[in-house]
Amino acid sequence: MKETVKNIINTIYPISNQAFGEIEKLLIFETYSKGETFISRNKHNKKEYFALKGISKSYLINPDGDEITISFFLENSILSPHPIRTSKNISNLYFKALTDIELASIDAEIFEQLMIENIEIRNFANTVLQNELISKVEKEIGLASLSAKERLIEFRKKYRLLENLIPHTNIASYLGITNISLSRLRKDLMN
Repeated sequence: MKETVKNIINTIYPISNQAFGEIEKLLIFETYSKGETFISRNKHNKKEYFALKGISKSYLINPDGDEITISFFLENSILSPHPIRTSKNISNLYFKALTDIELASIDAEIFEQLMIENIEIRNFANTVLQNELISKVEKEIGLASLSAKERLIEFRKKYRLLENLIPHTNIASYLGITNISLSRLRKDLMN
């Protein structure tokens, strides 16, 4: 599992074995079952996470009690960075396992100290933050400027095969459409 974390890091921003050793000794491994909410909104959370296996999502609950999907996280990726998803170590979002998942976590405060001490780790973390910002802006632009059909096409490019692995209600809420609209669009794109 530590090798998976190393591969995730090196895919984003390659670091030396010495720098990875600083991270490696602090990793804690966690597993969650499908359907389990592993980070709750308005609850204390001071961790950074690596997604090793499975699929999860971040979401909010609207006034009607519906889950509105914000982002998806596939295996071999990183969950939204701590500074983006929390305020004063309190989570702004919920995170749920859409399949059984395996995560590696590290204390966010200790990780921040590593960033100060090690330029490689700092550059890695800054690249993660930059990628997260780009992803959020691209989603906002898509919601504001693309038709629902175009958003589904872009979703399929970004998340190949995800449509076959998770409930479509999650995808519909991510795209800002109803489940019925998603079903119609899927049929339309098949023709």
